[in-house]
Order: sequence, then structure tokens, then C-alpha cells
Amino acid sequence: MSEPQSQFEGPDLTQGTDVSQLTEGEILLGHVEGEAAILVRRGESLFAIGATCTHYGGPLAQGVVVGDTVRCPWHHACFSLRSGRATCAPALNAVSCWRVEQRDGKAYVREKITIPERRYRSRAPSVPESIVIVGGGAAGNAAAEMLRAEGYGGRLTMLSADMSVPCDRPNLSKNYLAGSAPEEWVPLRSMDFYNAHDIDLRLHSRVVALDTKAREVRLADGNRIDYDALLLATGAEPVHLEIPGADLPHVHYLRTLADCRAIIAEAGASRRAAVIGASFIGLEVASSLRARNVEVDVIAPEPIPMERILGPEVGMFLRKLHEDHGVRFHLGTVARAIDEHSVVLTSGEKLAVDFVVVGVGVRPSISLAQDAGLAIDRGVSVNEYLETSVPGIFAAGDIARWPDPLGGDRIRVEHWVVAERQGQTAARNMLGLRERFDDVPFFWTEQYDFGLAYVGHAERWDQVQIDGELDARDCTITYRRDGTKLAQAFVHRDHEGLLAEVEFEKEIARKERK
Repeated sequence: MSEPQSQFEGPDLTQGTDVSQLTEGEILLGHVEGEAAILVRRGESLFAIGATCTHYGGPLAQGVVVGDTVRCPWHHACFSLRSGRATCAPALNAVSCWRVEQRDGKAYVREKITIPERRYRSRAPSVPESIVIVGGGAAGNAAAEMLRAEGYGGRLTMLSADMSVPCDRPNLSKNYLAGSAPEEWVPLRSMDFYNAHDIDLRLHSRVVALDTKAREVRLADGNRIDYDALLLATGAEPVHLEIPGADLPHVHYLRTLADCRAIIAEAGASRRAAVIGASFIGLEVASSLRARNVEVDVIAPEPIPMERILGPEVGMFLRKLHEDHGVRFHLGTVARAIDEHSVVLTSGEKLAVDFVVVGVGVRPSISLAQDAGLAIDRGVSVNEYLETSVPGIFAAGDIARWPDPLGGDRIRVEHWVVAERQGQTAARNMLGLRERFDDVPFFWTEQYDFGLAYVGHAERWDQVQIDGELDARDCTITYRRDGTKLAQAFVHRDHEGLLAEVEFEKEIARKERK
């Protein structure tokens, strides 16, 4: 049952809006028949679509209009103003779309528009009859969905070594682990979705070899599947500790839904935990465990958490944030051994714990590509179209190392939105569109009531500049190398983060035109 319209902000857009009051590119928030909606003017055209992002419910009215799209301020999902379709991850579902009629100087939002599914028309000399996707994570799932969204009608197989359908992995260290999100939010899609879209998703299916000449993959159970085009989206695996006691049953890693369930079970029956590693995953886990009233000790070798990525000021702020929530840090040391009830540090300190979560980094899962003879460079080397050194084989997500059009280096980025967008681009390129992957990397972290969004990529930087007040949680942090701006982080400045993304895109376009 819809809410009364009086509870919605803005005007009833069905009653008519003075067109002369609509500024080019600005967003008017209103409502249409019990649903929040936005009205946008682009030239002589007017568009009305739903106002709520289908990813995490972000307010599109606070977003930014770019061309004929609008971007969400929270996690930078993108929607078409013409159709409501989600055109760019992390959103996968469309928003509502209405027809707009202009009459007597006013704009009237009329009936909803149903956008028909695309029918595929060949855009390449030979469209692959069969496509295989190896990996059921962010990149693999996004690619499968995009192939069908583009109208691809060939045989489509997705092979996942996981036991569960593709899930919203950022939630595993954030809201779901903290207990503030139900498990039904975690799967990206149900198995019914894959069946309805004729995506042959095979769970618990581990690929052990690629035959690039025969164009087939070999599974651990002995089965072979042929392909015309192949996407490698095997992701990354957590780095495992190699110390005494690291294989004890109360020592956990976080990568899958099953891993998260096991940690939640431990948190429900335990009082004390050690988190080994002060990475984003480690700090998010610490925050989520504190939300479950678990005492947390964080162990890490660096003197300041996250200093290498975010700089010393932000690192010290994060340390104090966690300490204010009761977390104890043990920095400049590492775990030497683990037993049933404690963790022993190289500093000689012995911490009493009930369970341990390890977050000391991940390694890209590149053995399949390496054994098949694909070019490797601390990841799977791909060109600007995400194609590997073997024609017809593409790579996306945590394993892909691609040419960064902004910084000039070849980079590999282990972030959710990047993986999804690469999967989407690789899908279109498997259909022959020859679309460069030049998206600006983006990620976000949430710890307690603190949020930080990061735009760009600064693997190495020599200058950090903070504009605003970090302690007031209102600032922009800029990262430069040799005077060139490579990335910016935003603390509670969502709109500015979107504008920065657009500026980086303009700079990339300028470089590509040269």
C-alpha cells in the first residue's frame, strides 16, 4: 500500500509544473501517484523518473545530472533519464519512468513508461554463440546481467566455485555483519532470476584448466564446457597466516556468505575477538563486531592504520574513532601464534580471545590465466577493452590489471564498484562494441556512523591536502603525485564526490583526445 502523497516532498508532478521555472540540468523533487519522483530538463526535453536509487535507497534528487543520466550521491550508481534503466553499477535494477507532456507552458507527468527488453542485433562480424563466465562475484554477475540486458540471446554459462548465489559482498563486512541488515538483503539475485534470464549459473563448480586452442574450460568434476568468448572474473583469495594455530577452527577469514555466517555465529556465543589486520576489511569487521557488543583487539604491523592508503591524518582519526568505541589497538607488531584461547604477539604480549578474524589482504586468483599462458603482470594483463593477450578472452574485477588513463600506469583495483563496472564493459565488448574501460575508480567505507567515499586511484602519492575539518566529519582529502591530482576522498560530502568524478572523467577524455 502506497504512502499518502502528503508525506512526500515537493509538488505533485501530475498537476503541472511551470516549464520556465525548470533550470537546465537541475533536479526537481516531487511525487507521482504515491511515488517519489524527479523531473529534469535537458534542452527542450523533460524527463521524469523515480527518485530513489535501487542500490541502497540513495536520494537521486541530491545527485548530479550528466548528459541524459542522473548519478546517485551515495555510491555513484547511474540511471538513464530516458528509460530509468540502471546504466552503471552498483545499481542493477531500473527506477520508474514516466511520460512527460508539455502543454501551455507547463509540464505534466503522465503514465508510466514500460521499456521493452532489447532484442540483440549483431554489431560485430561474429557475435559469440556461447559465452562462459568463470567467477560468481561482482564482475561475473554484472557481466551476465549486462549481456542479457544488451539483448544477447546465445548460450550463457556462469561457473562459480561458491556455494551461494552472487552476493552483495560489501554488506558482509558492514551492515549484515553488524546485524543491521537482514540476510535477504545479501543475495544480489535469486536463483529464479538466473533461470528466468536463461543464465546457466552453476554453483560449487570449480574450473581447473583453460584450453585456449580448443576454446573450452575443464571443471574439477571432469566436465568440459566450450566457449566462443570467455570472461575470467575469478576475483581474489584472502592471504592466509602461516603461524602456529592459524588453522584452528575459531580462526576466520571473510570473503563469502558462509564465512560471514560463521563469524556471526562466533559473535553470538563469544565475548572477545582479535582482528588481525587494520585494512578496510579489518576495521569494518571491528566496527561490526562492536555493534554486536564483542570486545575487539586489532593487531597490525603499521604504526598508523590505513596510513599508506589515506595518509597519516585520516589514519589517526580512524584509530581514535575505533578507540572511542572501545577497540584496543596493538600496532607495530604481528601475531606470532594462536591457540584455543589467546593470540601471542611478537611484542611478547598475549591477548585473551574467543575467536580471531584475519584481514591481512588478498591475492588475485590468477593461476588459471597463468597456466593457460595469458600475459601476467601482478594480475591478468588486459588492454583498454579488458581483453587479455589471447583474443576472445577477457578479464575483469580483482584480477585485471589495465592501463589507467588518468595516472598513466597499469593498475589493478580491488573494489566492488570497479569490478561490477568492468564486468559490464567486458560484456559489451564481448558483443563487439569496442568500449574503452575508462571509468574512474570509486569505493566507500562505513565504520560506526562515519562514512568516507574515495574517487580516483592513488597507488603512490607524495602530497595530501585536507580541505575542511576531519574532526567535524566534513572535509575533502586530495592526493597528488608530482603535482598531479590522482584521487580525492570525501567525508560526508557526497555531492562534491560526484562532481569530482565528473571532473576526473573530463580529464580522462582530454587525455584520450590527444
